[in-house]
Amino acid sequence: MNKKTVIVYTSTHHGNTKKLLDAIASHEDVELVNVIGNEKYDLSEYDRIGIASGVAFGKYYPQMLEFLKNNLPENKSVFFIHSAGDPRKSHADSGLKIAESKNCRCLGIFYCKGFDTFGPFKLIGGINKNYPNEENMEQAVKFYRELEANI
Repeated sequence: MNKKTVIVYTSTHHGNTKKLLDAIASHEDVELVNVIGNEKYDLSEYDRIGIASGVAFGKYYPQMLEFLKNNLPENKSVFFIHSAGDPRKSHADSGLKIAESKNCRCLGIFYCKGFDTFGPFKLIGGINKNYPNEENMEQAVKFYRELEANI
């Protein structure tokens, strides 16, 4: 059963997270909406809302968090996708907290390494230069398909 799905995202540093979303969108029927330039966006018509962001200082970008506070409807099914230089599931906590405050149900969290040149990493040319890689993109598509299968 196909659910109408949107993935709202912000992927500004190197576009790592957007690469994952493009892989999903090339195989599945999802709408991608960049929160930059769409600060007000009606998400009420969607059955599922993906929340995808780069990570700064251990949490989702401030633009994403502000977008969620202002636009995420109550009682929706949500999922999270992110990439980071040192990826951790807990990086989604800032967005998850907002979603939980709106009684949203978390379907899952996908995360992987992303190319990172922030701060001191810039001096050495960055870390994770080849990430996300093809395998990460395939894993992101698999993650999405498993969401679809478990509805």
